[in-house]
Amino acid sequence: MLDEIDRGLIHALHLDGRAPFSRIGVVLGVSTQTVARRYQRLRSEAGLRVVGLPDPGRAGLTQWIVRLTAQPATARTLARSLAKRPDTSWVKLTSGGTEIVAIAQTPTDSPSAMLLHDIPRTATVTAVSAHLMLHTYLGGPAAWHGRLAALTEEQQEALRVKETAVDQGPLTPADHALIDVLRHDGRMSVTQLAVATGLAPSTVTRRLDDLRASGALFFDVEINAALYGVTTQAFLWMAIAPADLDEVATTLAAHEELAVVAATTGPTNLIAQALCPDPAALHRYLTRRLGAQRAIRTLHTAPVLEIVKAVGPLPA
Repeated sequence: MLDEIDRGLIHALHLDGRAPFSRIGVVLGVSTQTVARRYQRLRSEAGLRVVGLPDPGRAGLTQWIVRLTAQPATARTLARSLAKRPDTSWVKLTSGGTEIVAIAQTPTDSPSAMLLHDIPRTATVTAVSAHLMLHTYLGGPAAWHGRLAALTEEQQEALRVKETAVDQGPLTPADHALIDVLRHDGRMSVTQLAVATGLAPSTVTRRLDDLRASGALFFDVEINAALYGVTTQAFLWMAIAPADLDEVATTLAAHEELAVVAATTGPTNLIAQALCPDPAALHRYLTRRLGAQRAIRTLHTAPVLEIVKAVGPLPA
């Protein structure tokens, strides 16, 4: 399990994925060496990784929730195949190992590229559906509440990146090249980024500052949720009357049990992901907190059995 320093470090990385260890150490009240040592240990033992990601709208991308139902003998192989694609994230096996859920990103001006041509349609795949993500209430830059309880408001303010309302315009090819490298390791040094992209170090520094200030680039943190005491995860597919959708989704986004809340197209128009200590805690959440939302017409719960891919690319 994580101790106070570990939790503070992870919370700090959510606020500023590229914060120097020295600044994090000052905020946490420990030495720079302690922060660096904890970071390396969490990387090697807990799967910690900082990942740089573009704002989909600024990057000209549309996000879809893709669901595939497959025969149990082939579902894991199919999930791993999808996980290797650069345009997928959060590939998970659910519902007893017969369903695969993934997020797919397609160019806004050509959304059919993956959805109509590249998704496997073999005899082992018995159903395919894709739901357009219309609005994200929780997820992306807004992380799971369970990771964001370690630092005081004063500590958070010392680390939080200040955003501006200035629109930097569409992303350039150089911006895309920079973000593609940051997807693998968001804490690569400016020198390493310059070598990987072929850009001058001064250009890398300037574009990083501009992209982050405008919100076009943000950083997410991957780490094993079990270290926070999570043993039970589930997707929640809900159908809600359109007039009540925004109110219900906003309420659910404040629930500490949820890591994702998003409005989608399809017969169920709201999806959420629950992280709970055990099945009993999930039952309490479903029957009490979620059950109090009378506007939820139907609810389908799909337990997550395996996370094949998180937000960043698979390691080489």
